[in-house]
Amino acid sequence: MRTLRNSTIFLTLILLAFVGGYQFGKNKNTLPAFVTGAQVSTTANTNATFDFSLFWEVWGRLSKFYIDKNALDQQKMMYGAVGGMVNALDDPYTVFLPPQQNKEAKQDLGGKFEGIGAQLGVKEKRIVIIAPLKGAPAEKAGLAPGDWIVKVDGKETSNWTLPETVSKIRGPKGSTVLLTILPRDASTTADIKVERGEITVASVEWEVKQVKCKLQESRDSSGNFQDTSLTCEEKEDSCADCERIAYLKLGRFGDGTTDEWNKTVKALIGSPDYKNNKLKGLIFDLRNNPGGYLKSSVVIASEFLADGVITIQQNADGTKQTFTADKNGRLTTIPMVVLINKGSASASEIVAGALKVRDRASLVGETSFGKGSIQEAQELSAGAGIHITTAKWLLPDGSWINGTGVAPDVTIENDSNSPDKDSQLLKAYSELLK
Repeated sequence: MRTLRNSTIFLTLILLAFVGGYQFGKNKNTLPAFVTGAQVSTTANTNATFDFSLFWEVWGRLSKFYIDKNALDQQKMMYGAVGGMVNALDDPYTVFLPPQQNKEAKQDLGGKFEGIGAQLGVKEKRIVIIAPLKGAPAEKAGLAPGDWIVKVDGKETSNWTLPETVSKIRGPKGSTVLLTILPRDASTTADIKVERGEITVASVEWEVKQVKCKLQESRDSSGNFQDTSLTCEEKEDSCADCERIAYLKLGRFGDGTTDEWNKTVKALIGSPDYKNNKLKGLIFDLRNNPGGYLKSSVVIASEFLADGVITIQQNADGTKQTFTADKNGRLTTIPMVVLINKGSASASEIVAGALKVRDRASLVGETSFGKGSIQEAQELSAGAGIHITTAKWLLPDGSWINGTGVAPDVTIENDSNSPDKDSQLLKAYSELLK
């Protein structure tokens, strides 16, 4: 049985073409059961009181009177009708997927794609770029977080679903797609041609950073002392007075994330710096992480929390299921700071929010995306599929961040005019070491 516990909102175009919101997985007994195709009747509901005669009337009139008989593709018309029914719910995360889109969505968490390499979301009923992937064609073409995608190859996106948008943008390596973009805070659009490429996305990365910090005084215009602050910088070469800090980045919650995570953490705690207590702390980077499996978020958060609540699932019938730390975490005591930004969504918001609410870590960066709903992926006949919003998830304190996001303890944005300077990471160092 194929299932989805969607804890994100995006289609990571690749394209990544994936809805950070729509993640697929296999049924796991740690997740609540949900309706499958085998449990749903595929025949008409003879007890239904609604009259469907109008549907068949329109179908018949089109078949009889429409001028271009070659355009009357009955399969395409049926998919359009079903998609329209689902879209009428006005929920960007509840979507019908024709066979090709369903196939593409299932491939998105594997970590290897052909496309432009960008994460997409929906805000204000418009398609927005959450974040381009580092080094991907989207980033090289100048696409940036917050850019609205107005058109794809000259076609308006105003009524498109996320899977539909991804299907239009993704394509084979070497081909191109023309995107009409409205940059954030801009009043005019720009056409950007992007050449698609092959993109491999690693879930987890880590390294030990060498950091040198110093206290700086701030004074007012009269020269009077106001405050002192710690400023830090990275050093490429080893230095005697440098602090050593573990940097751990999680890019997504995908199919291979748990295995990659376990290997990475094993390598970290087996390193000489960790064993010899030379690490001053850990920076956990969840920036531009569009989310993924809900179970993965519980696994990752359990690495840092010895016990207690991680997230609460609230179902449509009012019932709740509480997810708690489910293993013996290996990093429950190391001092840590978490980095988040506008591209941190769903599963990454669960982790960051839990660590904040549980007072395990402080958050540095920008308010996260704000997706607090859960989708289930169900298989339909002929290879089609449907993603249905069935529940919402809450932080351990019961708060719902949908639409508002998780706010950082320290707010700081990176300067787009200084792309080589990661001000958020440097601030995280100072917060960790102060």
